[in-house]
Amino acid sequence: MKEEKQKEEVLKILEDNARISDKEIAKMVGMEEDEVKNIISELENKGIIRKYKAVLNLEKAGIETVQAVIDVKLSPERNTGYDSVAERISKFPEVKSVRLVSGEYDLSVRVEGNTMREVAYFVAEKIAPLEQVRNTVTHFLLKTYKENGEIYKEEEKGKRLAVTL
Repeated sequence: MKEEKQKEEVLKILEDNARISDKEIAKMVGMEEDEVKNIISELENKGIIRKYKAVLNLEKAGIETVQAVIDVKLSPERNTGYDSVAERISKFPEVKSVRLVSGEYDLSVRVEGNTMREVAYFVAEKIAPLEQVRNTVTHFLLKTYKENGEIYKEEEKGKRLAVTL
């Protein structure tokens, strides 16, 4: 049980900061550096740690992209349900995530393109024509306030706080 708790602690630390060293993690959780290395290696081999990735503020970097969330209503396939359609949609390079969701729609698909027209074309030409797709609704993302736990608004420097009594 203690070993599982240690793995959870290591995972949480890496999720918050994937660049932290094994030595620093070891200090934080009270373990030897080699133990941390072994845990991380095991988690990678089991596919629990799938990838190390940076959270980017593309707008601040001056990179213009258009993102959209597409709600997709499906007719599930016999024997595979929603899985085969979700896997097919996942293979398009424009698709960043595909999730099975509860509610009126079945899948939530996040896509990225260079223009609104490009995203709209993708939905009309690649998603909507799929035999199992009954309906789609596209929501263009206009502004990101928080992504992967990171708040994008920066503190204003020199701004005075209000004083209340």
